[in-house]
Amino acid sequence: MIGRLRGALAETSEEEALIDVGGVGYVVRCGSRTLSRLPALGDETLLHVESQWTESGGLRLYGFLAREDRRCFVALQAIQGVGPKAALAVLDIMTPGELAAAAARGDQAAVARASGVGPKLALRIVTELKGKPLPDGPASAHVAAAPSSVGEAVAALMGLGVAEANARRVVEHAALRLGEDAEISTLIKAGLQELGR
Repeated sequence: MIGRLRGALAETSEEEALIDVGGVGYVVRCGSRTLSRLPALGDETLLHVESQWTESGGLRLYGFLAREDRRCFVALQAIQGVGPKAALAVLDIMTPGELAAAAARGDQAAVARASGVGPKLALRIVTELKGKPLPDGPASAHVAAAPSSVGEAVAALMGLGVAEANARRVVEHAALRLGEDAEISTLIKAGLQELGR
């Protein structure tokens, strides 16, 4: 199985990159976050690859710039109902460290932002990953201990009609300013103040 590719970036599309390795072109499926960070065409790149064999499509390669992203991709697919497409969608909107933080907070709304991931699947992902170390180096140990107050405050603001992106932005900003031990009510109040409500 192919685990890594180093070569010139020959082409890109919305979902794939073509890597020229010694004259052989490898088609690698990538998420949008990975594709947006690839070098210019013709420049050398290195992708960490997860190889999967499917009965319908044969060998498929999934590429990531970071080894931790590839490992997280594998971990996500160990969860029932999560296939490659859903796993890539989750990693498009959050890093492994951010996913670990969301799981620690029980913040299924954060995961449900991923394209094609509904509330039930998001809940399963958060439940399955909670307490499990995700491959993001030392940061994972820090975020695993994060309290659930941020996620609950975000949910409360969303219940008041605040868009999720805005709710998350103001609550996370408040948590940074007030500290991780801030009460939920304090985070909600600070979030509302920042929103001017």
